[in-house]
Amino acid sequence: MRHIRVFGHGLALFGLVLLQIPLMLVALVGVLLSFTLGLVFLFPASIRLIRRTTALDRRLVHRWTGVQIAEPYRPAPLPPVPQSDGWYRDGRTLYRKPTIPAFNARLNWLIRDPATWRELVWVLVDPWTRAVLAAGPTFLVGYGLYLAATGTLWGLALPVVAVLAAPWALKIYAYYALGMLGPTATTQLAGQVRHLNQVRVETVDAQAAELRRIERDLHDGAQARMVAVGMTIGAAEQLIQTDPEAARALLAKAREASVTALAELRRLVRGIHPPVLAERGLGDAIRALALDSPLKVDVSVDLKERPESPVESAVYFTVSELLANASRYASRVGVDISRRGRALRVTVTDDGPGGAEPVPGGGLAGIERRLAAFDGVLALSSPPGGPTVATLEVPLALPQPTCGEVETPPLGWRGLVMAFCWSLCWIPLFPQGIVAGIMLITGTRNHSWFLATYMPTALQWPTVAAMITLGAAMLGGGVVLSAAAGKERPLSW
Repeated sequence: MRHIRVFGHGLALFGLVLLQIPLMLVALVGVLLSFTLGLVFLFPASIRLIRRTTALDRRLVHRWTGVQIAEPYRPAPLPPVPQSDGWYRDGRTLYRKPTIPAFNARLNWLIRDPATWRELVWVLVDPWTRAVLAAGPTFLVGYGLYLAATGTLWGLALPVVAVLAAPWALKIYAYYALGMLGPTATTQLAGQVRHLNQVRVETVDAQAAELRRIERDLHDGAQARMVAVGMTIGAAEQLIQTDPEAARALLAKAREASVTALAELRRLVRGIHPPVLAERGLGDAIRALALDSPLKVDVSVDLKERPESPVESAVYFTVSELLANASRYASRVGVDISRRGRALRVTVTDDGPGGAEPVPGGGLAGIERRLAAFDGVLALSSPPGGPTVATLEVPLALPQPTCGEVETPPLGWRGLVMAFCWSLCWIPLFPQGIVAGIMLITGTRNHSWFLATYMPTALQWPTVAAMITLGAAMLGGGVVLSAAAGKERPLSW
């Protein structure tokens, strides 16, 4: 059944590219006219058409092979902002309306984005590669049966080879698409910078709001009580000679008010950074939260190292917020704290009715904003009827599990294979595969160094298909090994 699905997915991808070819021809003509005749207004529309097509390819590859391909585009330009006089500046030219500055900004963004030109190459090369890798096993089955019907018995081996190779061919095509349509290191870095800028702005706003809350609590709470204590003591000083009993009563009230003010100050300090968190660490601080909670809270801590103080504080207040939310509808909560490599993971599970969803401005949105400052994420599972499971993870929050400085692991044989794949994948893919296929179609008799042209007629197209498969496999292998090497080699700052 699995092989039947693979054959179906391959044929579907091939059928889709046959429908995409007319659209791609229109887009390519638009790009050519943009640069040859100066019809630049055709360029954004043509690139949008190509990007919509490649977006569909990414979705289908992910759905049918499990290989996820992120969008490789650089951040789009912001809308033009008018000057103080209402005019819009684009270089040395001023415009009354933002139409032309916005168009020029978008045109420059499309032209300078490397993903634009990589997708143009994809449009030219992908039909050939997809025909071999996606639909090639199906065609190989038909070709083998044709040879067997004409008396060539070894053709019966081709369907067996096709059935065994079909899943691998589709997977290789997926990694080939990842290499061509996935983001580059520069694009990923630009996205990370944009994310960090957004997180920085949100963190600064959250810190400003927190400072305003602390100022308000001090002004309305402890400060007002201390002023009242001072006024009460002043009144007692005036009455101490004439009415000692009244003065003694006022001093007693002043003492009670000072005790209340001190308790408020302690609560305020505990809300900024609890002493137990600074002294005992995250595990004991959450156990203290569990003791103060009206719920039955089970805390499990499997954490030997302490994360940095800002991370501890963020996770502590996140768990506090989750316990406060659970106290409204649950009776039992479980908190599990553990590590996953260098990541800190906390799972909070309650027996409530479920149905929790993050809403803008709500508590869960605030938790996500708090964790985003450390690249942390919050995953919420709350189906109707419960239970509600909130899992938060902060990457790189803990030190390395081994002592001493971590050495960069050598690539070894994988490095040699990766270099071999990247340096030589173009030979079987283009000249020996695609170019040789074009020569067979056009009937060119120049053999040169094209292997397929020297083969018997029955083996020419299988040779072309094998070369394209080999080139795509080498390209996919280079992508996979590069990604694996990037994950294993730690970043140095």
